[in-house]
Amino acid sequence: MKKFVLLVVLVFSMSTSVMADDFGHEGFDADDPTIEEMLVFALEDEVLAYSTYEKIVEEFDVNKPFTNIMKAELKHQEAIIDLMEAYDIEIPQVDPSDYISLPVSLEAAYKAGVQAEIDNIALYQAFVEKDIPEDVRQVFEYLIKGSEKHQAAFERQENRNTGFGGRRRQE
Repeated sequence: MKKFVLLVVLVFSMSTSVMADDFGHEGFDADDPTIEEMLVFALEDEVLAYSTYEKIVEEFDVNKPFTNIMKAELKHQEAIIDLMEAYDIEIPQVDPSDYISLPVSLEAAYKAGVQAEIDNIALYQAFVEKDIPEDVRQVFEYLIKGSEKHQAAFERQENRNTGFGGRRRQE
C-alpha cells in the first residue's frame, strides 16, 4: 500500500515537483551517469509514459492497450523506487506535465507509443552496457522486456488500423 500511495504522489504531485532541464530519455546525455542519475532518468521516463497514456485514454476515450500498459508502467515505477530505496537515493517528485505531447489522432497515438517504447529500450540498453550492480542490471533488463512487450502491443494496434502498404483499411 505504501508503494501505491508513493506512486500516486509521484504522478500527481505537480505543484512541488523537481525536474531536470530535460526529462526521461530526452535528458539522458551523460557519458558516465551515476546509479542515481540512471534511476532518476528511468523513473522520469516511466512516469512520463504513464501520464502520456493516461491523457490519451482521456482524450480519445480508448482503453486497450493503453490501460493495460499503464498498469505495467506503475509496476516499472515500483521496481525503480525499490532500487532507489535500496541505494538510499531520495525519490524525487516527478512532474511530466510540461513534457506530455498529446498526439492529434488515435492512429498517431499508436505510432507515438511505438516510438516512446523504442526510446525507453534504448535508454535502458545504454544503462545495461554500463558497469552497474547486478540488481540494477536486472531491473533495467526487466524494463527492456516490458518496453518490448509494450512496443509490440502498439504495433499490433497500428497494424489493425492499416492494410498492406500502410494504407488505411476500409471498414
